[in-house]
Parts: sequence; structure tokens; C-alpha cells
Amino acid sequence: MPAGFLFAILEAMKASVDFLGGAESVTGSNFLFTPEGESPILIDCGLFQGSKVAEDENRKPFSFDPKAISTLVVTHAHIDHIGRVPKLVKEGFSGKIYSSPPTKDLAEFMLTDSIGVLAKEARRDGVPLIYDEGDVREAMRLWETRPYHEPFTIGSVSIVFRDSGHILGSAMAELTLGGKKIIFTGDLGNSPAPLLPDTERVTDATYLVMESVYGDRVHEGKEERRDKLEDVIEETMRAGGTLMIPAFSLERTQELLFEIENMVEHSRIPLVPVFLDSPLAIKVTGVYKKYSNYFNAGAREIIRGGDGIFKFPQLIMTDTTAESKRIYEVAERKIIIAGSGMSNGGRILHHEKRYLPDEKSTLLLMGYQAPGSLGRVLQDGGKSVTIMGEHISVRARVASISGYSAHKDANGLLDFVAQTADTVKKVFVVMGEPRASLTLVQRIRDYLGVDAVAPKAGEKVELEF
Repeated sequence: MPAGFLFAILEAMKASVDFLGGAESVTGSNFLFTPEGESPILIDCGLFQGSKVAEDENRKPFSFDPKAISTLVVTHAHIDHIGRVPKLVKEGFSGKIYSSPPTKDLAEFMLTDSIGVLAKEARRDGVPLIYDEGDVREAMRLWETRPYHEPFTIGSVSIVFRDSGHILGSAMAELTLGGKKIIFTGDLGNSPAPLLPDTERVTDATYLVMESVYGDRVHEGKEERRDKLEDVIEETMRAGGTLMIPAFSLERTQELLFEIENMVEHSRIPLVPVFLDSPLAIKVTGVYKKYSNYFNAGAREIIRGGDGIFKFPQLIMTDTTAESKRIYEVAERKIIIAGSGMSNGGRILHHEKRYLPDEKSTLLLMGYQAPGSLGRVLQDGGKSVTIMGEHISVRARVASISGYSAHKDANGLLDFVAQTADTVKKVFVVMGEPRASLTLVQRIRDYLGVDAVAPKAGEKVELEF
């Protein structure tokens, strides 16, 4: 065998990662993985969210040529991970899009729904819409699915999806090149969750690109979060008020319905109307029913036992605008679950406008609130807010429960890295506010002795495989 040929075999393979979105911020997930001499593979293509600056960022051209990308790998269907996919298509991408089957179904609803919000922003600012329904349809035409654990190959890279336990169909994208693995975690689930299996263990990663939304905070435990939810419901109903829950249509809403249904069936809360006031959440709940085989063993056992899921007498789904308006005809003792989760659009704004001035009512925040969002202002104690052009006094109680977050907390994230501490060469901490990311970086270094960094937005790193 010629010496030069043997040297070529032994020489390490190389690849680069560009941190194009999701670095130094929670939203806008977008990473470019490029094996040396091969076509780039894009991981996620999400919207930036939470502020006017984010809206402006979404309108900018991509920092790469969409026509040069042959493959897009999608970790899950949250809009900050898929929200610019139609824009990518509009600007010339014509390759293959890969995700798990539930993610594709959910993405179509999520992307179609996002057009309404983007259209309002475009009209307000006098700028063109960044994509339309035709672009969404074309994206779905390019979209293919792969189940968990079934490898597929792009050039010299083998890719497999592993269950991240975050939302229905959510996946870690495991890319293998030259026998070594880089794992893009997407978002990691807050296990144990009411509906989904725990995040799969990773024990053999060479590199990790991982989220850090709650890198500096710890959630309540499973029992504590359920008790807090029960207490807030009971206290608000006892006061004769309305409980408003701005809910993320995907996962949080379904977990809430599952928990409330259980409380109703075991007579733990008053029998009051529960309105699911979100057309998107209603559609998403239908997808959850379709893919109940993705649930954890406990939830599947409930279904096999004959009990319905997301279906109890007090639950009223209000799909149309007319049905939504009729909620106000019902006495104040009621629960309203409506989008959006950060109060930056959707029907929840109408309910907040009506009930925030009512000291008997409660606004319950159950997930991450991005800086600049109305939800964050309320969470931080704002006593006067502007909703749809009107100044609204906040007299209602504002409560928060972090335990229902679909993200791992600081300890969960550290434990995740610890599973692969013996093999991982470097951890790239992304998808978090700078303080959260840097806190997690330091904990990984201090507690595990693993090299970890928080990349800068736009940074490019070269890796050996």
C-alpha cells in the first residue's frame, strides 16, 4: 500500500460549524455544519423572537447562499427552530428537509399560523412579508421524515434522530463523521414530563452543541409544580376570578390539559369551564392524539385503560372568533388557556386586556418569557402595560410556575453533559441568554472538567473528526 494512501486514511477528517443563530440568544436556532470538501448541512432555521430587533433580524438576507445548501435537518417544530424555513425556500433552497414524522405534521400548522403574526408586523412597519402560504407549501413538498433511531446518510455524514423529550417528535440530531459524533441537541426536555418519555441518554458524543435556556435556574419538582397549579386554580376560583394562562400551543397546552383533566377526575379542583381558546392549539392537540404512540408509558397506559385524553366535560374548545367572544358571557369563575405563550400576539391579549385590571383574577405564566415580550414585562412586575394600543392597569395577580417548562433546568443540563463527560472533547453552549449560557459553561468546566464555550453570534469553529 502506498505510504501516501495510508497517510490519507490516518489523517483526521475536518468539518466546521457556523453559529448563525441561537448564539448569544435564546431564539433563531440556525447552525451550519460543513464537512471538508462536501456540501453544508443546515441544522434548524428558526425565527428570532421577542423584540423589534428580532423582527429586523428575521428580514435580513441569510449569511449564506440558500441555493448552496442541499440538506436541512430540523430538531423540532417550535417556531424559533423552524420559523425561517419558508424564507429559506423562498430565497432559493431546493434540497431535502428531514425531521421526525410528528415534527413535519406540527410544522405545517405552526408555519401557516405564523404568517398571520408576520403579516401584522409587515403591515405595521410597511415592509414586505418575508414568506407566504405558497412558500410554506413548497417547504412541505421538500420535507421528508425519519423515525427515531433510523440512520440516513448525507455524503460522508450519517445522521440519526434521538428523542430529546422536549415536545412531541422533538429530536437531537446526531451526526457521525469519521467515526466521531457531534450532537445538536435542539431543546432538551424537562424530564420527567406528564406526556413524553425522558430525554435519551447520550454517552458517546465527541462534540455537543447544546441549549441553555435555563442554564442558571432550577425548576420546581414534579409534585411541586402540580401542587402549585392546583393551588393557583383553587385560589382564583375561590376569589371568584378568571384564571388566564398564556400557553404555548405546542406541548405546554397539551401538558396543561392532561394535568387539569386528571385534577378534575380526582375532584382536586372546582368543576369550572376550561376554555381552550386557540385554533392552533386545537389543531396541535389533534396531532398529539394521532401520535399517542410517542407518549411515555404512563400516558399510554391511561389511554389503553379506556380513559380519553384531552377530553373531559368541562373542556370547551373555541375555534372561531365568535366562539371566543362568547367566553365573556360566562361567569368569571373560569379558566382560559390561549396563545401566545409570551403574550406577544394571539387571543390571550383580548383576555388580558379584559381581566388584568380585575384584582380577583390571575395571570399564570408557565414558560420562558423572552426579553422585550409583554409576558416578560408582566413577569417582572409591570403595573401598567399597553395592549392593542390601550394602557391597561395590572391589578390581577401574576404568578409563575417554571416546573412546566419543556426545557431542562441548570441541574438537568449539567447531568446531561455528565453522561458523556468521558468522551466529549468540547461543549458549545447556545440557545440561552448570555448569563444563562455563561453560567452553564462555567459549571461544566468546574464540575465536570470538560472544555465548554459559549460561541459568539456568527462565529465559525473548525473541528477534527
